Amino acid sequence: MTDTQKKQFGPAPMEGLTPAQQKLLDAVKKFIAAHDMPPNVSELAEILNIKPPSVHAQITAMVEKGVLRRTPYKGRLLEIINDNPTVMSLVPVPIVGDVAAGKPIMAEENRIGEVLVESHIARGSCFALRVKGDSMVDAGIDDGSMVIVRLQPVAESGDIIVALLRDQEATVKRLFIAGEIIELRPANQAYQPIRIKQDDDFRIFGKVMAVRSVLPSVSD
Repeated sequence: MTDTQKKQFGPAPMEGLTPAQQKLLDAVKKFIAAHDMPPNVSELAEILNIKPPSVHAQITAMVEKGVLRRTPYKGRLLEIINDNPTVMSLVPVPIVGDVAAGKPIMAEENRIGEVLVESHIARGSCFALRVKGDSMVDAGIDDGSMVIVRLQPVAESGDIIVALLRDQEATVKRLFIAGEIIELRPANQAYQPIRIKQDDDFRIFGKVMAVRSVLPSVSD
Protein backbone atom coordinates (compact mmCIF):
# COMPACT_ATOMS: atom_id res chain seq x y z
CA MET A 1 0.00 0.00 0.00
CA THR A 2 1.46 3.38 -0.99
CA ASP A 3 1.47 6.51 1.15
CA THR A 4 -1.14 8.09 -1.09
CA GLN A 5 -3.44 5.11 -0.58
CA LYS A 6 -3.19 5.30 3.18
CA LYS A 7 -5.67 7.45 5.04
CA GLN A 8 -5.29 9.53 8.18
CA PHE A 9 -8.09 9.66 10.69
CA GLY A 10 -8.61 11.68 13.80
CA PRO A 11 -9.57 15.16 14.86
CA ALA A 12 -7.51 18.29 14.84
CA PRO A 13 -6.21 19.25 18.30
CA MET A 14 -9.27 19.35 20.54
CA GLU A 15 -10.34 19.94 24.09
CA GLY A 16 -9.39 17.24 26.56
CA LEU A 17 -12.91 15.78 26.87
CA THR A 18 -14.91 13.98 24.24
CA PRO A 19 -18.62 14.92 23.93
CA ALA A 20 -19.60 11.78 25.87
CA GLN A 21 -17.11 12.57 28.63
CA GLN A 22 -18.31 16.17 28.84
CA LYS A 23 -21.88 14.89 29.17
CA LEU A 24 -20.81 12.61 32.02
CA LEU A 25 -18.96 15.45 33.74
CA ASP A 26 -22.03 17.68 33.46
CA ALA A 27 -24.15 14.88 34.96
CA VAL A 28 -21.73 14.53 37.89
CA LYS A 29 -21.83 18.30 38.55
CA LYS A 30 -25.63 18.40 38.38
CA PHE A 31 -25.97 15.41 40.73
CA ILE A 32 -23.57 16.93 43.27
CA ALA A 33 -25.44 20.22 43.16
CA ALA A 34 -28.77 18.46 43.80
CA HIS A 35 -27.68 15.86 46.36
CA ASP A 36 -24.50 17.31 47.91
CA MET A 37 -22.62 14.10 47.07
CA PRO A 38 -21.30 12.49 43.88
CA PRO A 39 -23.27 9.82 42.00
CA ASN A 40 -22.22 6.20 41.87
CA VAL A 41 -21.76 4.26 38.63
CA SER A 42 -25.29 2.81 38.63
CA GLU A 43 -26.84 6.25 39.07
CA LEU A 44 -24.72 7.69 36.26
CA ALA A 45 -25.68 4.81 33.99
CA GLU A 46 -29.36 5.50 34.64
CA ILE A 47 -28.99 9.26 34.17
CA LEU A 48 -27.07 8.89 30.90
CA ASN A 49 -29.08 5.88 29.71
CA ILE A 50 -25.95 3.82 29.06
CA LYS A 51 -24.62 0.59 30.55
CA PRO A 52 -22.43 0.62 33.69
CA PRO A 53 -19.36 -0.78 31.82
CA SER A 54 -19.53 2.21 29.48
CA VAL A 55 -19.63 4.53 32.50
CA HIS A 56 -16.58 2.73 33.91
CA ALA A 57 -14.71 3.17 30.61
CA GLN A 58 -15.49 6.90 30.45
CA ILE A 59 -14.54 7.44 34.08
CA THR A 60 -11.23 5.63 33.56
CA ALA A 61 -10.42 7.88 30.59
CA MET A 62 -11.32 10.98 32.58
CA VAL A 63 -9.15 9.87 35.51
CA GLU A 64 -6.26 9.48 33.06
CA LYS A 65 -6.92 13.02 31.81
CA GLY A 66 -6.81 14.39 35.34
CA VAL A 67 -10.47 15.46 35.38
CA LEU A 68 -11.83 13.02 37.95
CA ARG A 69 -10.34 11.19 40.91
CA ARG A 70 -11.55 7.90 42.32
CA THR A 71 -11.86 7.71 46.10
CA PRO A 72 -10.96 4.13 47.14
CA TYR A 73 -13.29 2.08 49.33
CA LYS A 74 -16.20 4.46 49.00
CA GLY A 75 -19.43 3.88 47.09
CA ARG A 76 -19.55 7.57 46.19
CA LEU A 77 -16.18 7.30 44.54
CA LEU A 78 -15.88 10.34 42.27
CA GLU A 79 -14.26 13.71 42.88
CA ILE A 80 -13.91 16.47 40.28
CA ILE A 81 -10.36 17.82 40.32
CA ASN A 82 -10.25 19.67 36.99
CA ASP A 83 -13.36 20.57 35.00
CA ASN A 84 -11.47 22.54 32.36
CA PRO A 85 -8.79 20.23 30.91
CA THR A 86 -6.16 21.78 28.71
CA VAL A 87 -5.80 21.10 25.02
CA MET A 88 -4.22 17.71 24.51
CA SER A 89 -1.21 17.11 22.29
CA LEU A 90 -1.88 14.44 19.70
CA VAL A 91 0.44 11.90 18.10
CA PRO A 92 -0.14 9.62 15.09
CA VAL A 93 -0.73 5.93 15.76
CA PRO A 94 -0.81 3.39 12.90
CA ILE A 95 -4.09 1.62 12.18
CA VAL A 96 -3.57 -2.04 11.33
CA GLY A 97 -5.95 -4.25 9.39
CA ASP A 98 -6.71 -7.94 9.77
CA VAL A 99 -3.85 -9.88 11.35
CA ALA A 100 -3.41 -13.54 10.40
CA ALA A 101 -1.36 -16.17 12.22
CA GLY A 102 2.37 -15.78 11.70
CA LYS A 103 2.18 -12.19 10.45
CA PRO A 104 3.68 -9.47 12.68
CA ILE A 105 0.94 -7.09 13.73
CA MET A 106 3.07 -4.02 12.95
CA ALA A 107 4.16 -5.26 9.51
CA GLU A 108 4.04 -2.51 6.87
CA GLU A 109 1.49 -4.39 4.76
CA ASN A 110 -0.94 -4.41 7.70
CA ARG A 111 -1.01 -0.63 8.03
CA ILE A 112 -4.08 1.01 6.53
CA GLY A 113 -3.71 4.52 7.90
CA GLU A 114 -3.18 6.55 11.06
CA VAL A 115 -5.27 7.95 13.87
CA LEU A 116 -4.40 10.90 16.11
CA VAL A 117 -4.31 9.92 19.77
CA GLU A 118 -3.62 11.93 22.94
CA SER A 119 0.07 11.63 23.77
CA HIS A 120 -0.58 10.58 27.38
CA ILE A 121 -2.47 7.53 26.07
CA ALA A 122 -0.08 6.60 23.25
CA ARG A 123 2.87 5.92 25.52
CA GLY A 124 5.41 3.42 24.24
CA SER A 125 4.84 1.60 20.95
CA CYS A 126 1.14 1.67 20.09
CA PHE A 127 -1.19 0.65 17.29
CA ALA A 128 -4.91 0.97 16.57
CA LEU A 129 -7.17 -1.89 15.49
CA ARG A 130 -10.70 -1.91 14.13
CA VAL A 131 -12.97 -4.23 16.12
CA LYS A 132 -15.19 -6.79 14.42
CA GLY A 133 -18.28 -8.11 16.16
CA ASP A 134 -20.17 -7.33 19.35
CA SER A 135 -18.48 -9.64 21.86
CA MET A 136 -17.13 -6.70 23.90
CA VAL A 137 -20.11 -4.31 23.83
CA ASP A 138 -20.58 -4.35 27.60
CA ALA A 139 -17.05 -2.98 27.95
CA GLY A 140 -17.93 -0.06 25.67
CA ILE A 141 -16.28 -1.63 22.60
CA ASP A 142 -18.83 -1.78 19.79
CA ASP A 143 -18.68 -3.42 16.38
CA GLY A 144 -16.63 -1.19 14.09
CA SER A 145 -15.08 0.87 16.87
CA MET A 146 -11.34 1.17 17.24
CA VAL A 147 -9.09 0.24 20.13
CA ILE A 148 -5.78 1.93 20.90
CA VAL A 149 -3.34 -0.76 21.98
CA ARG A 150 0.07 -0.61 23.64
CA LEU A 151 2.35 -3.23 22.14
CA GLN A 152 3.37 -5.69 24.88
CA PRO A 153 3.70 -9.50 25.03
CA VAL A 154 2.32 -9.94 28.57
CA ALA A 155 -0.71 -8.68 30.49
CA GLU A 156 -2.40 -9.06 33.86
CA SER A 157 -5.66 -10.81 34.65
CA GLY A 158 -8.49 -8.35 34.06
CA ASP A 159 -6.74 -6.46 31.26
CA ILE A 160 -8.50 -6.11 27.91
CA ILE A 161 -6.01 -7.38 25.36
CA VAL A 162 -5.45 -8.02 21.67
CA ALA A 163 -4.36 -11.62 21.19
CA LEU A 164 -3.89 -14.23 18.51
CA LEU A 165 -5.23 -17.73 19.12
CA ARG A 166 -4.43 -20.68 16.88
CA ASP A 167 -4.78 -19.69 13.21
CA GLN A 168 -7.50 -17.08 13.72
CA GLU A 169 -7.37 -13.32 13.27
CA ALA A 170 -6.46 -11.05 16.17
CA THR A 171 -9.19 -10.88 18.80
CA VAL A 172 -10.06 -8.38 21.54
CA LYS A 173 -11.05 -9.98 24.84
CA ARG A 174 -10.60 -9.62 28.60
CA LEU A 175 -7.79 -11.81 29.96
CA PHE A 176 -8.62 -14.02 32.94
CA ILE A 177 -5.92 -15.95 34.81
CA ALA A 178 -6.49 -18.14 37.86
CA GLY A 179 -3.78 -20.69 38.63
CA GLU A 180 -3.35 -22.81 35.51
CA ILE A 181 -6.62 -21.56 33.99
CA ILE A 182 -6.32 -18.94 31.26
CA GLU A 183 -9.42 -17.65 29.48
CA LEU A 184 -10.29 -14.96 26.98
CA ARG A 185 -13.59 -13.59 28.23
CA PRO A 186 -16.10 -11.61 26.17
CA ALA A 187 -18.09 -8.70 27.58
CA ASN A 188 -21.39 -9.93 26.17
CA GLN A 189 -23.50 -12.68 27.75
CA ALA A 190 -24.33 -14.03 24.29
CA TYR A 191 -20.76 -15.37 24.00
CA GLN A 192 -18.83 -17.98 25.96
CA PRO A 193 -15.30 -17.58 27.35
CA ILE A 194 -12.49 -19.13 25.33
CA ARG A 195 -10.35 -21.51 27.41
CA ILE A 196 -6.66 -21.52 26.45
CA LYS A 197 -5.20 -25.03 26.36
CA GLN A 198 -1.57 -25.86 27.09
CA ASP A 199 -0.82 -26.75 23.48
CA ASP A 200 -2.64 -23.75 21.98
CA ASP A 201 -0.68 -21.30 19.86
CA PHE A 202 -1.57 -18.25 21.93
CA ARG A 203 0.14 -14.87 21.80
CA ILE A 204 -0.63 -11.53 23.43
CA PHE A 205 0.00 -8.54 21.16
CA GLY A 206 -0.89 -5.76 23.54
CA LYS A 207 -3.12 -4.11 26.13
CA VAL A 208 -6.09 -1.94 25.17
CA MET A 209 -5.47 1.59 26.46
CA ALA A 210 -8.44 3.43 24.96
CA VAL A 211 -11.48 3.02 22.74
CA ARG A 212 -12.56 5.25 19.87
CA SER A 213 -15.99 5.42 18.26
CA VAL A 214 -16.80 4.08 14.82
CA LEU A 215 -14.61 5.52 12.11
CA PRO A 216 -16.22 7.29 9.17
CA SER A 217 -16.26 5.45 5.87
CA VAL A 218 -13.34 6.27 3.61
CA SER A 219 -13.72 7.12 -0.05
CA ASP A 220 -10.90 6.58 -2.53
